Amino acid sequence: MPTADFFDCESLLSVAERQKLGELRVFSATEIEPFAGQWWQSEQVPRSVFQRLSSLGFGAPFSSGQSRLFSGLATLELCRADLSTGAIFGIHHELFTEGIRIFGTAEQKHRFLRPAQEGEILGGFALTEPEHGSDVAGGLATTVRRDGDGWLLNGAKRWIGNAIDGDYVFLWARDADDKQIRGFILDLNLPGVSRQKIENKISMRGIKNANITLQDVRLAEADRLSTIDSFADTNVLLLGTRMMAGWMATGVQFAAYDIAREYALKRLQFGKPLAKFQLIQQQLVEMLGNITASLSMTARAARIQDAHDQGLGPSLRMEQAALVKAYTSKRCLETVALGRSILGGNGIVTDFGMAKIFADAQPILTFEGTYEVNSLIVGRAITGHSALL
Repeated sequence: MPTADFFDCESLLSVAERQKLGELRVFSATEIEPFAGQWWQSEQVPRSVFQRLSSLGFGAPFSSGQSRLFSGLATLELCRADLSTGAIFGIHHELFTEGIRIFGTAEQKHRFLRPAQEGEILGGFALTEPEHGSDVAGGLATTVRRDGDGWLLNGAKRWIGNAIDGDYVFLWARDADDKQIRGFILDLNLPGVSRQKIENKISMRGIKNANITLQDVRLAEADRLSTIDSFADTNVLLLGTRMMAGWMATGVQFAAYDIAREYALKRLQFGKPLAKFQLIQQQLVEMLGNITASLSMTARAARIQDAHDQGLGPSLRMEQAALVKAYTSKRCLETVALGRSILGGNGIVTDFGMAKIFADAQPILTFEGTYEVNSLIVGRAITGHSALL
């Protein structure tokens, strides 16, 4: 049977990268996918999973000389097995670790990069606040103020992934004196840091999101990311996370397609497999079309990034990454809805896998910039008029 990679995007990788991706696919099929439903129910992905991934060499794609396309396809495979696992991995590597690699001092890189890449510590990214999501650029309310040779931090953050079980977060705050944006590596065990798990989630239950309250937290100057001085610096990382979200959305579609196709081949109705019915075939083809369009867009954007990394072309623009995120997330919701429909009543119980995938897909439309905000970023680029302000 053909796979959801209908145009063989994987063939664009080098032979070594294809072999490495094969290793990840085997790991995901044996050590993640069989347990994903259990982790979803228990709201816990074991930390040992990420340590094992690091030991296999999946903790530092860029420093290992692997391409952006490989990194994206690796994210796809993890999210195909379990979106929560892929999200925890992505937040830690694409935001926390990559943030330190880009903005950290030599001492900070020495202190954090190896432990982060090898899975000894788990990091998060603290930008969103209780009252500020899409408008956080102008509304960032968490503050820091100079206090002797260090800093005093106050405020609150919300929806912070990896903050309950993690060790550190890459935190953004506004300088109370000059109003500039500052970045810090926050030790989550410092006095004054309070973490509360966000309960009652219906989606991505394996990743523990948190509310963080910060009351007179004393930070050392050594933990300030000294090259950050404006909110524009966040765009360096947000462009990457919008691409990551595109790969995540594509991976979830792969998972939905895999389950729906297998179910249609095995499930008998009116004495024949569902796959023999015209409307079922149409739904599967619509799913495949969404996947192919999403994968083609993300792969092309990754190739632009790879060419730029090699000095062979311009960098990926924010509006391009925004279109990737907006388009793939919208197609993702369509695809999982079609898959759920193919399973009929069995599509709403977690026993068959589709209900979990359907639920997990819902927040993709809103995290890493909502569908609407990313659409307006693209709209501004193509019209020259901003509708955001």
